Amino acid sequence: MPLNSDVIVVGAGPVGLMAAGELAGAGIRCIVLERRSEESNLTRAFAVNARTLELLDARGVADELVGRGQRVDGIQVYGRVRVTLSRLPSRFPFLLVVPQYHTEQVLEDRAASLGVDVVRGAEVTGLRQDADGVDVEVRDTKGSTQTLRASYVVGADGVRSAVRAALGLPFPGHSVLRSVMLADVRLEEEPDALSISSNGEGLSFLVPFGDGWYRVIAWDRRRQLPDDAPVTMDEVRDVVRRTRATDYGMHDARWLSRFHSDERQVPRYRDGRVFVAGDAAHVHSPAGGLGMNAGLQDAANLGWKLAAEVQGWAPDGLLDSYDAERRPVGRSVLRTSGMLLRLAVLRPAPLRAARSGVAGLAVRIEPLAARAARTAAGLDVAYPADRGAHRLAGRRAPDVALENGRLYEALRTERFVLVAPARGWSGVARPWSDRVDAVLASDDASPLLLVRPDAYIAWASERSDAERRPSALTAALAHWCGRPAG
Repeated sequence: MPLNSDVIVVGAGPVGLMAAGELAGAGIRCIVLERRSEESNLTRAFAVNARTLELLDARGVADELVGRGQRVDGIQVYGRVRVTLSRLPSRFPFLLVVPQYHTEQVLEDRAASLGVDVVRGAEVTGLRQDADGVDVEVRDTKGSTQTLRASYVVGADGVRSAVRAALGLPFPGHSVLRSVMLADVRLEEEPDALSISSNGEGLSFLVPFGDGWYRVIAWDRRRQLPDDAPVTMDEVRDVVRRTRATDYGMHDARWLSRFHSDERQVPRYRDGRVFVAGDAAHVHSPAGGLGMNAGLQDAANLGWKLAAEVQGWAPDGLLDSYDAERRPVGRSVLRTSGMLLRLAVLRPAPLRAARSGVAGLAVRIEPLAARAARTAAGLDVAYPADRGAHRLAGRRAPDVALENGRLYEALRTERFVLVAPARGWSGVARPWSDRVDAVLASDDASPLLLVRPDAYIAWASERSDAERRPSALTAALAHWCGRPAG
């Protein structure tokens, strides 16, 4: 293992691999340390939402992942309540069901192509930080130890994070559902795609992988066993039959597991030169399929900011904005997934009927239905903007058409992109040409957009306003992109 790196990423799951790819794509030296000696064939996360696919599109790997999964254009909950995704304002108007190991493989291939080393069998046993860097103690599979040093460390090592423990960060929260069973099975009959069924005794959630295998998530109120208790096919089949009146001819389980569902979040995502992301920072129920997506978006938010700091051009406070932007999102995900889960496991029949009736009415009201779809897709996440800022500031950037291509293709340089409705604005951005690309929108009536590397809008202005106050763009460039080079 190299003794020195710009950044050490701990954890080679989806979040750690995403973070490493973001850093390496920006020219930052980093390595990934993974406690497991071999790649795991197990998978818990199975859903990639539209916003995550957009971020992967901005790195050129979304289409490859889509080709490995199953597109689902709606989610059915609480009986016959359906949230439709096919009208989402995105290039990806669906939920992609894909085993976690495929997501990891796509992200690891990208990271490797950018020069990232993934060191397996490397367990982090402690760390110390000072004003100049972080020392990370690592033990290999033979028990030998060594100390690595980096300018920064990203802890993406899951719910039992060694990085979080070494920092002494609390992880407050509680278990909300115990003895949840997971199984990958084959079915003789095809169920409704991505459907949740529940009654007073339990719940079941069936997910098609598209290759003949189905993920089953099942919970039996009457049978609460510890996580290490074995799961039998008969146990899973019984819960599915009692919540759906059929087991769809379930057979041939390739994986059976049991876990408990927690809701927890650290009080801060940054501690000096060390950051936590994904399940190391927040963990919640699998309801809504939001967990891995939130973690991947943590990594996208942090990656370019950390790269800017290492390269020396980050404006004051940029690294602190990672916690300021992502911790509220994590808190919102906890609330949303927790609400979905609690509503799913309601026991009294009158309350279940009222729940289904209200939800069914809501999805028939277009604004409410659209909001539910955007929440499931992750498209409604927005970051704080300054008072008086343009209505688009802080929001997800739409994939606008450019004179040559589209915005998310232009973002593959991992730099800021200035989208202008007319020629001439590129000259304003020229002093920042080492970190800002200027492109021409195909619509000459579109607003000026300064788009961050993570595909959120840093600053925006209507064309007429920008022409009256051209200095506003210069101020925005200085605020977001630091001092000009040279």
